[in-house]
Amino acid sequence: MLEHGGRLTQFAARYQRPESDWLDLSTGINPNGWLVPELPAAVWQRLPESDDDLLEAAQAYYQTDSLLAVPGSQAAIQQLPYLRDKSRVGILSPAYAEHAYCWQQAGHEVLSVNAEHVDLTTLDVLIAINPNNPTGQKYNKTQLLDWHQQLQQRQGWLIVDEAFIDSRPQNSLLAHGPLEGLIVLRSLGKFFGLAGLRLGFVSAPIAILEKLAQTLGPWPIAHASRYIATLALQDNTWQQQTCEQLKQSSLRLAMLLADYVLLPNGGCDLFQWVKTDKAEAVHHQLAEQGILTRLFNEPASLRFGLPGTEKYWQRLQAALEKL
Repeated sequence: MLEHGGRLTQFAARYQRPESDWLDLSTGINPNGWLVPELPAAVWQRLPESDDDLLEAAQAYYQTDSLLAVPGSQAAIQQLPYLRDKSRVGILSPAYAEHAYCWQQAGHEVLSVNAEHVDLTTLDVLIAINPNNPTGQKYNKTQLLDWHQQLQQRQGWLIVDEAFIDSRPQNSLLAHGPLEGLIVLRSLGKFFGLAGLRLGFVSAPIAILEKLAQTLGPWPIAHASRYIATLALQDNTWQQQTCEQLKQSSLRLAMLLADYVLLPNGGCDLFQWVKTDKAEAVHHQLAEQGILTRLFNEPASLRFGLPGTEKYWQRLQAALEKL
């Protein structure tokens, strides 16, 4: 099992601090997510139905008709490797580790690729996270589409994981699809702060979506998750306000960290990434104060998510002062 952000129960036990007394900045999830209203009782008694309003709401939000709802983009990450014959897969690194792990588990050859020196002549699949997790590096659409075109000459795939892109929709490749060999992953967990729904979307040519749907089987997403997601995707006012709020909060976080000699090396509107040889020590010192960050070993670095309230901003600043 790979380690991810969260795991609050584990850290609470390790540091002998109750879960209620932690500020969890480890996940990059919007701490002020879309507020779920009280649900009608009937929602909990219904089986999922694929002809509800979810797909229409998603098509309007993502501005594409070529979509499949999946139980979190993680489900697609796990299943996509089984939809191709054994391939040579490049992953722009460092990256969310599940991509490499899942392709390796399916028997593919996986290589770490430097974005500055991408050689597609021997690759069948290229995976890019945009903006990258954990570094926040952003890839422009022109570059991504050029890579896609090169891969298509060999019937290859370009997979773009856009889990953190919602606040900058103009940077998404969704408007360019569906294109043969282009697969785009989206998630409701990060921007909407609805990780508990376990719901995401895949945009790809219909043949790939049909194969993926077959692997997931019937009823992969609970009716309650579909119901809530539909409402969130339709809430344009909240989405617009949240885009601006996240941009301001991310800038504030970058400036705060820089004030305490933790100058971010990258980031996006939902987190900041700090590369430092002292990453493990800083992670431990903050955890001792009940603040959980995401520690990475290669390279040694920390990812800081956004505090959700002014009280939490002040708590983070006070903890940084003690480093």
